[in-house]
Amino acid sequence: MSIDRFILRKLNTCQEEHTRANLVRLFVIRIRKAEIAEESDPSYVLEKMQ
Repeated sequence: MSIDRFILRKLNTCQEEHTRANLVRLFVIRIRKAEIAEESDPSYVLEKMQ
């Protein structure tokens, strides 16, 4: 199971507010890192343009 799916699954079942907030922060960090990786990958940019 990917870490992203794990985080989403935990968010669905987690009841503690503090833990949920930390999971959301972690997920946002992972999304931002993925966006940065996409922006720095020239082959991805070429695919989007075509």
